[in-house]
Amino acid sequence: MKSGVILVFCLLCLSLSVSPTWGSDDRRQKWWKWPSTGKSICSSVVLPLYGNVYPQGFYYAQIHIGHPPRPYFLDPDTGSDLTWLQCDAPCAPHPYYKPNNDLVPCKDPLCASLHSGDHRCDDEPDQCDYEVEYADGGSSLGVLINDVSLLNLTTGVRVVARLAIGCGYDQIPGPSYQPLDGVLGLGKGKTGIVSQLHSQGLIRNVVGHCFSSRGGGFLFFGDDIYDPSRIISTPMSRDYTKHYSPGYGEIIYGGKATGLKNLLVIFDSGSSYTYLSSKAYEGLLNKVTEELRGKPIQEALDDETLPFCWKGRRPFRSMRDVKMYFKPLALSFSSGWRSKTQFEIPLEGYLLISAKGSVCLGVLNGTEVGLQNFNVIGDISMQDKMVIYDNEKQTIGWTPANCDRPPRSDTMSI
Repeated sequence: MKSGVILVFCLLCLSLSVSPTWGSDDRRQKWWKWPSTGKSICSSVVLPLYGNVYPQGFYYAQIHIGHPPRPYFLDPDTGSDLTWLQCDAPCAPHPYYKPNNDLVPCKDPLCASLHSGDHRCDDEPDQCDYEVEYADGGSSLGVLINDVSLLNLTTGVRVVARLAIGCGYDQIPGPSYQPLDGVLGLGKGKTGIVSQLHSQGLIRNVVGHCFSSRGGGFLFFGDDIYDPSRIISTPMSRDYTKHYSPGYGEIIYGGKATGLKNLLVIFDSGSSYTYLSSKAYEGLLNKVTEELRGKPIQEALDDETLPFCWKGRRPFRSMRDVKMYFKPLALSFSSGWRSKTQFEIPLEGYLLISAKGSVCLGVLNGTEVGLQNFNVIGDISMQDKMVIYDNEKQTIGWTPANCDRPPRSDTMSI
């Protein structure tokens, strides 16, 4: 599904004596977990990402692809699998991707994974054509090719990984279109970059992210940068396996049950905002408006930043100005026999202050944009948390985190 951050890949275990570089104050955050020096370690790769929920409206990663490597700006999307680049777009942010001639053949298992039902190779046996469609109505049409990506490990080693990616030559933008070079597919399917690197023995099948409410943050592949004992986790759904889903959840408002339950939930980094199905959306909106009744705040009909905004007697400047009017949200999930976990959503996780000084609801009606009965947790609700999708343990986990300080490394090539 689609909408400074850091991308981290946990790679091949290496026996190296390497100390991480931390910066002048040398402070270590509790949610980082670095291995001891002099032991067999699993390294990571750090790549910068940029953007924010508002006002920019999206995050993007800069990755290097091709030989010689060139930088491309991609939308990091846990809601889709295929990584693709725009191959023919003179109006792209910088020179468009020039593919090589290393085509993925039609009979390749990766090609078959992109096609549902009867996959036949009669017409074009030497190439794999693809078409992917997104929840917002956008799509990409192209061919699958093999190319290389340059990855910098935090141990100081630079490696080149071979990946199958899409060369998109016909794109239809959806309403959430962003002026980027393509999509970085972080989903759990075979064509996802996580699955491809895992199948090559380079990483553990784990991906996560940490979006800062101030903009930026990081994404990571692998499990060596966090302390598992500090992670709150819930099992992935066994019934709905296409996306990262904890199954069905219930909305809690102000610490109290709302009766809005049995909601099929998906975590999606490609969505800037959070979306609820119509019934849940209307129910939450009623709870919020009831809470505002009798308070010196009214709907801001002249502010079109989002469908629902409110204004006070004076323009709001920060979330501190509205804390007396709103209550925190949470989503409650079943984690086993009589056990529940809660995904806490503070005010910053579902509200924003607009350029006009209004406070706007960052939760939207997903049914109106074609999401049917799915309920999508988007970037706004995942800010200032490390969110971890562990495909080996089949769990989704999270913990509060300062997402502003990524690890750094020096680099040598191999």
